[in-house]
Amino acid sequence: MFFFPKNIPQICPNFNGMQNLIDTIENAWDNRDLLKEASTVKAIEQVIEELDKGRMRVAEPIEGGWQVNEWIKKAVLMYFPIRKMETIEAGPMEFHDKMALKKNYAELGVRVVPHAVARYGAYLSSGTILMPSYVNIGAYVDAGTMVDTWATVGSCAQIGKDVHLSGGVGIGGVLEPLQAAPVVIEDGCFIGSRCIVVEGIRVRKEAVLGANVVLTKSTKIIDVSGNEPVEYKGEVPERSVVIPGSYTKEFSAGSFNVPCALIIGKRKASTDLKTSLNDALREYDVAV
Repeated sequence: MFFFPKNIPQICPNFNGMQNLIDTIENAWDNRDLLKEASTVKAIEQVIEELDKGRMRVAEPIEGGWQVNEWIKKAVLMYFPIRKMETIEAGPMEFHDKMALKKNYAELGVRVVPHAVARYGAYLSSGTILMPSYVNIGAYVDAGTMVDTWATVGSCAQIGKDVHLSGGVGIGGVLEPLQAAPVVIEDGCFIGSRCIVVEGIRVRKEAVLGANVVLTKSTKIIDVSGNEPVEYKGEVPERSVVIPGSYTKEFSAGSFNVPCALIIGKRKASTDLKTSLNDALREYDVAV
């Protein structure tokens, strides 16, 4: 299953349908000598263009979860070796890189504050706001989302609608291993300052992460809002309010506190979807 328009001939004018495009990418992945052929280069460039326009996605929502399109990740990885270094000038600033930067923000309906940077091959939906921040190739940022100052959206990360990534947030990128899911931040989430979300973590709709929450595949996410703790790994349930925590773990050298994340309750139905982090946490008498 692929996130792709029905009118494939318009999207892939140089290929006989989707399967030909996929086969070209897969063959080049198995035989890198094919990267020297014009048809392979054209296929890879076509995929990156579709990512840039949001007509393809590295990962897409399906019933019950998310599907990773590994062949698209392969195209992103092979885009690097077919590119040449070039000098990019932006006013008095100069860069030297293989990747072009996104352009035509006014046409896209995206607000970009200096010195925000987004690479070509990242999709920014209309209504997105980039404060001085960074969005990498393959990322998907949906409508109404704010990427705040010094926040980073890693390669292939999937960010939903009306999300707020606060100052200094680090959303990890996942290109390898190919089968690994990228980080997914679903619609309406509020990610507090200096949070780190990496290694394919999924933050479900309308969840709130307090400042400095760190989520990795090994992080225990513990719901402490009931009579007994309930542990999650790899995902934050919908509308959860999460703060940093710790638990005691035994090591050979003794007992030490290890970081975790604590779910202290659910976002109230009365809470506006665009509420501030402080408002969401105040409902639980927590100041972060």
